[in-house]
Amino acid sequence: MCGLAGCMDLRKEHRIEEGILRKMADALIHRGPDSSGFYIESNIGFGFRRLSIIDLQTGDQPLFNEDRSLALICNGEIYNHVELRRELEEKGHIFSSRSDVEVLLHLYEEHGEELLQKLNGQFAFAIYDCRERTLFLARDHFGICPLCYTVADGLLIFASEAKAILQHPLVLRAVDLTGLDQALSLPGPISPRTLFKNIAALPPAHCMTVRNGEIKIREYWDLDYPVGERLQDGKGEGYYEERLRELFEKSVQYRLQADVPVGFFLSGGLDSSMIAAMIRRISPGVQRHSFSINFADPTICESRYQRLMSQWVDSIHHDIPFYESDILSRLSETVYHAECPLKESYNTASLALSRETRRSGVAVVLNGEGADELFGGYVGYRFDKRRAASTRPYDIDSALGNEIRERIWGDPHLRYEKDEYVFEEVKAMLYSHKLSEHLDSFDCFNFRIIDQDRIAGRHPVHKRSYLDFKLRLAGHLIADHGDRMAMANSVEARYPFLDINLVEFCREIPADFKLNGFHEKWILKKAAEGLVPREIIEREKFPFVGPGTPTLLRQKSEWVEDLLSYETIKAQGYFNPETVELLKRKYSNPGASINQTLEDDLLMVVLTFGVLLDTFQLPALN
Repeated sequence: MCGLAGCMDLRKEHRIEEGILRKMADALIHRGPDSSGFYIESNIGFGFRRLSIIDLQTGDQPLFNEDRSLALICNGEIYNHVELRRELEEKGHIFSSRSDVEVLLHLYEEHGEELLQKLNGQFAFAIYDCRERTLFLARDHFGICPLCYTVADGLLIFASEAKAILQHPLVLRAVDLTGLDQALSLPGPISPRTLFKNIAALPPAHCMTVRNGEIKIREYWDLDYPVGERLQDGKGEGYYEERLRELFEKSVQYRLQADVPVGFFLSGGLDSSMIAAMIRRISPGVQRHSFSINFADPTICESRYQRLMSQWVDSIHHDIPFYESDILSRLSETVYHAECPLKESYNTASLALSRETRRSGVAVVLNGEGADELFGGYVGYRFDKRRAASTRPYDIDSALGNEIRERIWGDPHLRYEKDEYVFEEVKAMLYSHKLSEHLDSFDCFNFRIIDQDRIAGRHPVHKRSYLDFKLRLAGHLIADHGDRMAMANSVEARYPFLDINLVEFCREIPADFKLNGFHEKWILKKAAEGLVPREIIEREKFPFVGPGTPTLLRQKSEWVEDLLSYETIKAQGYFNPETVELLKRKYSNPGASINQTLEDDLLMVVLTFGVLLDTFQLPALN
């Protein structure tokens, strides 16, 4: 995992400046502290920061093909590179390094843009074809690796993170109001939106071709669940359990490839425990490092199960204590790396987790994200099932809610996270009077959020799974919560449950094998038997949260009080200071708390948005 940056002059006026490229790359030094590289040719320029993982000696970038007609910069890993290299060498291709990403150059020579169909990995890359004067950019299937871009005065400017793009003098700083509304209304901003006006994120599983000054973007893959519900060819539970375990083992094996130490995070739940157990099975003679957050609050601490799993796999365990005061001390840094407002404080704990990981000499960790989305692990899957079995009296509110849901999801009965009709009223109260008057112009529910054809006719479990992949996973859990918090401390996070072969197989698993009655992740638990202690397999699902704003308000921080003051909120112009005062009084009451599984911490969004404005010097709304 690294940081990439680049510019292409769409007007072909030779306006690429090395000094600007260096500033952009330097803004990504946390993603690549080990080396840097640059390439300028006519109207294209690449900048690169490297975090050395595979081929520490000869893997610096940019990389070139045999005759230097192709130039490559890539952030990420190609896990099936050994097989691909063997095939390419048999066809006569000559490699100059042992780097896994060099296969991209030779695959492009063989297959052009269709090379994406060959890849198993997490990646964001740019290939420049000197002969055709064509730029090709792509992002992996699930959006693990970030890639942002903008066009300013005829320059295409792109980078791993928006902060690098903001280093270019042609890029203006402003808030994207629809991006803000997505962060408030959904788990996080959804590609192509970001929090920065005119800076877009290339969506997961999309690629961009730039030729003759024209930019074309297309989707090359999507999660496509079967229409209806059926047993695949009459196969029973045992088949799916066995095949799932085989593909999971291969996925973990792929993600242990590195020339540096590889460790893993332990949350105390099933997903990270399965990864730890499979790592032990694959490499029984290697003692690896494991890392966990130990919250001081016993109601959210999972250290008992974390220690149990560490002992089970004989890891060198790092139990990282985390106190309420640690949230405030890390909040500015967290928002800087997340590049968006937050709904909960857990990202500050993730930042502490990656810092300890790096200090321990570990540069790669395996993480359990993706399993809840694949196997019905969230409470929403059970809520869907209960709603389907109940009848609700018809009233005007439900009718209006159905109308909104029909517009958003194409299904009036699909409730994702909240009652959208009620939340529209909440937003109208929370935004400033000026924004509320024009809410329709930037309300994210008035814009296309998902491809409705991908959930039409699908089983309710698969409908929610698709939404979770698009709205929760890509925009939040492996974005601001995953990649950004790990790379803030130069640690590469890898996700065995987000292996393209594994996901394609899980797509065909019948929904009743995922949510069996009201038992979530049924088939995954069956696959975990014999690998993971039964105490972990059978434990009740535990919410993945950190302390909310009631905890922060009790600390009486002058900084927080200033950020949330009536005067500051009014001067910023985005939120209603009177509504913020109401929230402050509500959350300051003795014993006040937020059920973050079911409630939005609205004040956390307001607070961290204020941090975002200050951190990136974004203008107030006049």
